[in-house]
Amino acid sequence: MKISQIKINPDPYQPFRLAQGYRAGDLLFISGQTAIDDSGQLTGIGDFDKQADKAFENLEKVLKAGGSSLKNVIKVTILLKDMGNFNKIVALRGKYFKAPYPADTILEVSSLYSPDALIEIEAVAVADEAAEWKQ
Repeated sequence: MKISQIKINPDPYQPFRLAQGYRAGDLLFISGQTAIDDSGQLTGIGDFDKQADKAFENLEKVLKAGGSSLKNVIKVTILLKDMGNFNKIVALRGKYFKAPYPADTILEVSSLYSPDALIEIEAVAVADEAAEWKQ
């Protein structure tokens, strides 16, 4: 099975010595995406909605770089600093994903990589050219 690292440019994760993700055959494994901008700075400090939108945008960017898209995400894990934002996540799933929706795990955590980070999203997806959704 062919395995390749998914790369974006600029890569704000490079200083942390981790990959944005990997493509293994027709599956993509995407590292947790946060509201980090291209320069590596956290955006939307104190604003869950802005951070969540940026995290989903970053997820979409890495998926595209690996040959997939949000429509082919089959599993997400969402880490929240406050489960009080659960209903917002449900709404965001409707904004960024379409039926059939991905399998999902949502966890509340005491901290993420930065004390100001409020959300992180990791995903598993199928490559666009291999996805055949059964209706």
